[in-house]
Amino acid sequence: MSDALPALPLAAWEPTKDTLHLWTQIVGKIQLASAAPRNHWWHTTLKVTDRGYSTGRMLHDGVSFTIAFDLVNHRLDVRAGGREEAVPLRDGLSVAAFYYELEALLRRLGIQVKIKAEPYGVPMTTPFADDTEHDAYDRAAVEDFRRALLWADEVFQEFSGWFDGKASPVQLFWHSFDLATARFSGRPAPEMEGADPVAREAYSHEVISFGWWAGDRQTGAPAFYSYTHPEPEALTGQPLRPDAATWEPTGATHQARLPWEAVREAADPRDALLDFLQSAYVAGAVTAGWPGADLNSTWCPPRGRVR
Repeated sequence: MSDALPALPLAAWEPTKDTLHLWTQIVGKIQLASAAPRNHWWHTTLKVTDRGYSTGRMLHDGVSFTIAFDLVNHRLDVRAGGREEAVPLRDGLSVAAFYYELEALLRRLGIQVKIKAEPYGVPMTTPFADDTEHDAYDRAAVEDFRRALLWADEVFQEFSGWFDGKASPVQLFWHSFDLATARFSGRPAPEMEGADPVAREAYSHEVISFGWWAGDRQTGAPAFYSYTHPEPEALTGQPLRPDAATWEPTGATHQARLPWEAVREAADPRDALLDFLQSAYVAGAVTAGWPGADLNSTWCPPRGRVR
């Protein structure tokens, strides 16, 4: 199976990843300014497609439009009112050039969106219009990322279907560039002391989140994760599966982690990931005392449901 799932070592494509991430933040901020609000900021997220990922339908200046990253043909497609234009994605296209090309394209379609044109929640701080440093685009690495993202999305979609309570869509968050889905107990969470408005809305209710990201400067490698909010005291004493999964400290809290490499080297990567997700869910739901938590559940068969 290691031949089926790409290795995706961060060091080999980090310049491309950083550029793609910043391009994606620009598109995400356009959606933030153009989509009707939803709880937990779900209106701002992107959806995985077979060719990459896309916004939902947006409305601005009376024009309905969508923006999609086509990572097969390597272009950013903008569709509005039966018209379609694109920005070719290419090596040497800086964040600044991407920003200006997309802005001009939208104007041609009758759309003028004002955004806070600077990065959010990442180490990079240069305003988009001034960033000529990030301009790498390795097509082969992007194709590996697309394949990994699509595979993770497919497994997350299956796992999400096991739960019959309130659950988020499987969605790509542009600020952190991670694919995630979440389950909720139905109970409000205590207000986070000192939290900004973004965090207060995101964590207004008890949640167990599951995700995948392609690595960053802190983790250094692609990995799957899960965390429970608020974190129960006994959480990290709960077992995780498979054996490669561990509890890792993240400041004052913890995440369950499973390396991407452990999944791709497993005899059955899909079952290994589902096993991890289910064990992390049970760990959080049981220790947090979620209503209806199955105290004896160790595995949920395909197409089963747990609450």
